Amino acid sequence: MPRETMAAKRERALEVARRMNEHYPAAECALVYGGDPFRLTIAVLLSAQTTDKGVNKVTPRLWERYPTPADLASADVRDVEDIIRTIGFYHTKAANVIKCAQMVVADYGGEIPRDIDELQKLPGVGRKTANVVLNEAFGIVEGIAVDTHVLRIAHRLKFAGPSADTPAKTETALLKLYPREYWGPINHQWVLFGRETCIARNPKCGECFLCDLCPSCGKA
Repeated sequence: MPRETMAAKRERALEVARRMNEHYPAAECALVYGGDPFRLTIAVLLSAQTTDKGVNKVTPRLWERYPTPADLASADVRDVEDIIRTIGFYHTKAANVIKCAQMVVADYGGEIPRDIDELQKLPGVGRKTANVVLNEAFGIVEGIAVDTHVLRIAHRLKFAGPSADTPAKTETALLKLYPREYWGPINHQWVLFGRETCIARNPKCGECFLCDLCPSCGKA
């Protein structure tokens, strides 16, 4: 099979985007955060290697107990652990949310910074979280948030090669492939697609609206 040119791959990628827009025209963040950038940051931090549904079950109690960054900054880590105990890695996450709140209060006046580099200085916040917060809370698109769904789909579509074996490398491949105006919706749309159709085990290739565009259709 001849190697796909970059032009052909981009044409295929744009058709994927068009179909995603058709199927998920109003894709939005599944985390419940009440429009508060700080709460969104904490929720995305908590969602690592855990379902959004699981995070949404624990955050109402967390916000009730600690409604502001300053409140959370002075929290007892054991109490936060007890609140978020049902989600994965709760020991580490409890420590990180408190440290994150402390830094937001001490260094940023209680406000989440609107800069991708500053955001990544916060404990527990990596590039994926920073991208989600900027895009969702502030409408600032600096990149594409690559979580497990986006990583899997990008590789199944062959939009990222075998050497793009990390979220950062996969993001770089996607940023080169898609024009900037396409970056914004990708994470939310691909997450929905990954949950509903392109699931990790036994993907539903037979009913996939991208099957004719996907080199892995029927093979994943």
